[in-house]
Amino acid sequence: MAKYIFITGGVVSSLGKGMVAASLAALLESRALKVTLLKLDPYINVDPGTMSPFQHGEVFVTEDGAETDLDLGHYERFSRTKMTRKNNFTAGRIYADVLRRERRGDYLGGTVQVIPHITDAIKARIRDLAHDAQIVLIEIGGTVGDIESQPFLESARQMRLEEGSTNVLIIHLTLVPYIKSAGELKTKPTQHSAREMRSIGLHPDILVCRSEITIDADKLAKISLFTSVERDAVIPLEDAETIYQIPQLLHQRGLDQVVLDKLHITGTSADLSQWEWILAARSHPDQTVDLAMVGKYTDMADAYKSLTEALDHAGMHTRTKVNIHYIDAEELEEQDTDCLQNYDAILVPGGFGERGLEGKVKAAQFAREHGIPYFGICLGMQVAVIEFARNVAGMKEAHSTEFVHDTPYPVVALISEWTSTHTGKKETRDHDSDLGGTMRLGAQAARLLSGSVTAQAYNNNLVQERHRHRYEINADFVPQLEHYGLVIAGYSEDTHLVEVIELKEHPWFVGCQFHPEFTSNPLTAHPLFISYIRAVVKQRL
Repeated sequence: MAKYIFITGGVVSSLGKGMVAASLAALLESRALKVTLLKLDPYINVDPGTMSPFQHGEVFVTEDGAETDLDLGHYERFSRTKMTRKNNFTAGRIYADVLRRERRGDYLGGTVQVIPHITDAIKARIRDLAHDAQIVLIEIGGTVGDIESQPFLESARQMRLEEGSTNVLIIHLTLVPYIKSAGELKTKPTQHSAREMRSIGLHPDILVCRSEITIDADKLAKISLFTSVERDAVIPLEDAETIYQIPQLLHQRGLDQVVLDKLHITGTSADLSQWEWILAARSHPDQTVDLAMVGKYTDMADAYKSLTEALDHAGMHTRTKVNIHYIDAEELEEQDTDCLQNYDAILVPGGFGERGLEGKVKAAQFAREHGIPYFGICLGMQVAVIEFARNVAGMKEAHSTEFVHDTPYPVVALISEWTSTHTGKKETRDHDSDLGGTMRLGAQAARLLSGSVTAQAYNNNLVQERHRHRYEINADFVPQLEHYGLVIAGYSEDTHLVEVIELKEHPWFVGCQFHPEFTSNPLTAHPLFISYIRAVVKQRL
């Protein structure tokens, strides 16, 4: 019989529920327990796929092609469990499913209500994950007291009643703010947050108290007294230098042992040697490099979360401190590219929309002409091809039909826009198509060119990587691009779509249509990122 751990948040958002969930999963796995994780998002969007990164941060793509919350990236980086579309759902998804069933007549004309229909649908999805795990960790997004998250919290209350108190655990994450002018930590917000939980029928079993500074024993005792949570179940968690410290910090404060005791589980001793290695590798670099990331979400660090973590992982495995400098692509459009001379490497990440596009093209051109190691991911590969077509292959007006529909050189386009030209029947694009359902998503095979930089990095000619895009390199222009020296270093195995491009006689210039950052983790790091950082270090030396 599976056990369930609900992780909720109070006082304010962005306290790190996802990191606590991921770190606890790592600790439980270190005790030889099989876990899985689930993120419940309270917003009405069906999925985060069409939401602005400025509001929601990165969209993480699972192996089976689901567009999910960025916390699933943390889950995969900290645990051995592969996430799927079952590991994240929104209130919008639940309501859509229930309404679809009502339209089919599944409820036999009955009145459809939040209780029991919505909450039953939520519980069914949670229990569906329990078949292959001993413990299911469920992170409820938002903050207790928000109207949006009430159906999820009510479902947790019902499950505790139905499954029994030894099978369902409530961990509540709160803020203990430090008032600088008074020089004091304040426990009142945590007290109110625990009271809010009790008012909806949920009593926290464990409190994880976030703070800027160390919470002293007297404050922890006071929190315990006023929240009716046992003292050893009040876990302090101050700001850490790196997220990879969090499993050890929580273990030192006894979180994993309290969880096992309350759930009546006997686990092995925790083996945290791998986390010790990660911290040692990260803390003792042999060299430093400065990398310019040219994107358009530079004011929102979470928009590139998996990417920054993948660079960090490569740094650990090459003993390199990678300093990431965010360059606004839109501002670069109006600036001289001389500002890029200060950096050892240039990376252009994926993205959607025309804003900042020409700045990204300029970054790719600068890297090509000045021999600076360049990594283009998804749109970052496409802008490199556009730049090469314009400035090397003589196609001055080369563009992507995503941005210029009538370009004479559509080197990047929808598949239908060039496959149909062979029959003379060019299809009309549906600009009003469902944005959430027209992309190449999830893990797909790519066959790499033997001897290419990319194949050498993987030490393999056949790889599986995750995709998230609509537009492709136009196959009609590939022969001309190759004639001028562009190397097509990888094709999709089944449809022969361009997956990887490289440049000859360049220190390291690689563009890939897929997103390798989604499969990087601190223990292994992604081979392409390791190859990239090694090339950057070599070029700098």
